Parts: sequence; structure tokens; C-alpha cells
Amino acid sequence: MSRAETGGKIFDRCNCAQSVIAAFSEDYGLEKDKALSVAAGFGGGIGRLQETCGAVTGAIMILGLASDFRDGDSRDKLNMIYDKARSFIDDFRQEKGTVNCRELLGCDLMSEEGHKYFVENNLRENCRVYVKYACELLEKYLSR
Repeated sequence: MSRAETGGKIFDRCNCAQSVIAAFSEDYGLEKDKALSVAAGFGGGIGRLQETCGAVTGAIMILGLASDFRDGDSRDKLNMIYDKARSFIDDFRQEKGTVNCRELLGCDLMSEEGHKYFVENNLRENCRVYVKYACELLEKYLSR
């Protein structure tokens, strides 16, 4: 099963950020259940505020884990991680048009009307597409 498929399957029972981080976490020494806890508040564009897409934030968490940054590491190493995060965001934005959850979904999840629109139009499936794409893109980044 590909990481995209794994992330999509996890999304059946978790949020977007959890789905991406859990699909990769154990490869970087983070137990799946801990990864789910760490990413729990990042779904819905961070706390359902619909800011940065949770699939994107989950992927950036994995980029951080993959970097193995430690206390005392150089500022250059941290800057390299920032560069990767910005590049990932740019690539996601180029493919999907934005990294903003509200813009990706076209509704306000915090309003009754927006949530109803989300449910009636099965927009959770759009989120699954973003999770799968973030996993695919992340695999490319990790193989570099």
C-alpha cells in the first residue's frame, strides 16, 4: 500500500494532519499513536480555523522529523528545514492553488451554513485528495 493510500485510509477515522503524519511517523522514530496526538489540533486548518491545510502541516512535521534536528544543531540546519518547508508549501500551492483550508474547501467550517455545505457536498472527500497529494509530494521530498 502506498503512503498516499495509507494516509487516505487513516483519514477515515482521523483528521488531515493526523493522516499525513501517521502515514510516515514510525519511519522517523515517532510511534503512530504519539503522532496522532501531536497532530490532533492541526486538523481543519489548525483547530478548524481553516488557516494552513492540515495535510500540509502534517507533512511539514514529518520534514522536521526527517531532519533529526537536535538541541545544539546549527542555525544553518534550521534554515535548511525552513527552506524545505517553504518549498513544500510552494509545490502544494502550485498544484492545488492554495494551502489555505478555507480556500481549498470554499466554505467556512465554523459557521452553521458552511458546515452544512461541507457535509451536503461531501467535501471531506476533497480533504482526502489533499491528504493523498501531500503524502505523494512528501515521498518525493523524503527521497531527495
